Amino acid sequence: MFGPGSQFHGFFNDPRWALAMIRATVLEAAHPQIGAALIHNSTFVAHPWRRLRNTFVSMRRMFGGDEQVRQREALRLNRLHARLRGTDTDGRPYDAMDPGARAWVVATMFESAVTMCRLSGQPLEPEAMERLYVEFRAFLAAMGDDAGHLPGSPEEFWPYYDRMVAEELESTEAMRIILYKLFDHLPAPPVLDGFPALWATGRAVAGPVIGAITVASLPEPFRRRAGLPEIAGVQTLMQGVYLAVGLTRFLPDGWIKSDSIAELLSLSPDSDDPRARTITALREQMNRAGALIRLITPLPPEPEPAAAADGGEVRRSAREFFADVLDQTGDGYLTWPDLAAMAREMSSRLDLDEPEETRLYDAYAGWWRELQAALDADGDGRVSAAEYAAAVPSMAGPALIRVAEVLFEVTDKDGNQHIDADEYRALFRTAFHRDTPDADGTYSRSAFVSDFLTFMSGRRRTTPYDPLLAQA
Repeated sequence: MFGPGSQFHGFFNDPRWALAMIRATVLEAAHPQIGAALIHNSTFVAHPWRRLRNTFVSMRRMFGGDEQVRQREALRLNRLHARLRGTDTDGRPYDAMDPGARAWVVATMFESAVTMCRLSGQPLEPEAMERLYVEFRAFLAAMGDDAGHLPGSPEEFWPYYDRMVAEELESTEAMRIILYKLFDHLPAPPVLDGFPALWATGRAVAGPVIGAITVASLPEPFRRRAGLPEIAGVQTLMQGVYLAVGLTRFLPDGWIKSDSIAELLSLSPDSDDPRARTITALREQMNRAGALIRLITPLPPEPEPAAAADGGEVRRSAREFFADVLDQTGDGYLTWPDLAAMAREMSSRLDLDEPEETRLYDAYAGWWRELQAALDADGDGRVSAAEYAAAVPSMAGPALIRVAEVLFEVTDKDGNQHIDADEYRALFRTAFHRDTPDADGTYSRSAFVSDFLTFMSGRRRTTPYDPLLAQA
């Protein structure tokens, strides 16, 4: 049911799967509990590319052929979901471990895969649909849930799906953000961050198209109830896009691999990956061409970025640092979910098990209590950008130092009090910087803690921590 040879494995590198997953995500976000968990805890607005890559890595582990990897990933996901609970803006509780909500996530993936095939002119045969449904129910069981939360067969699934659409789904804030804000304001992936004009042009064309065809593909009863607009001609456009994307499946094997594409998009320009170096070289050539054009045209010169007072690294203002680093969820405030998102990202990169993962979360929880006590001037349980900018010249208090120490300890897998090249790459996804290693070619505890505190309090841009916490 998992790994090569499974029905799902054939979809994983299918370009149509990207369209299906966008559609499934919208249907998930329309569930009140899932929508509330997303809007209060997820980084999908401020860091969509990071979220995309983590999702691909998780799905690859869950649907791969290694049973031990799958069990370990299921435990990790359950620990993550167990931390996502609270109350929505209407006072209704939400819990990411709710069995019905978790079953709905799996249901949307199955239904969107079936719809993907139908819209691209290749509907699944009954036997293939049955096999795919068995695999998705097995996936739910692998997560530790009772597979009985989904009906036992595809024939029983469709009445369940229709009932959920008619009775449970709502026009949630998370769903509206995905449809009407995310694609129109999607930041450039890290590897294309140096091409703002090119990215803005492509986004202006592709964003509205993706949003429109996603809306057109949703169940008609839900579109009517949610007040989603009907645009003339979009149904034809939608089918044309699915057909066109489906044709890329006939390209030679290896040309399109979803995990490779996700990794490429998330590469930092400072990465030592050969693909990042190629794009960096292209960016430099384009910058030279732009400089030549500016020399022969009467356009005003572009302002140079402000440098630090010591002539060293470029700094952010306090408000920029707040938006780029601290506000991980993108809601304009610093709250516990923002710091939990940092702990979650680092735990995922380092692939932590218990108890190291809990130690890191606990360290961040202590930092949140310290920040809240020092910066929450109006006592509303959150820190605004104005409160942060007005009250904190430095953030290097005892709790933040503890975060740095715990992060060092969980990165230092062999416990030798130095981070070696492999451990460094696990956290930062790149090789040592020239100014990082100590005399013995490693990264000492004191140097690591000092650099982390310098980044978090000095707001310097050019450190390895910037791709870790600030990039989209």
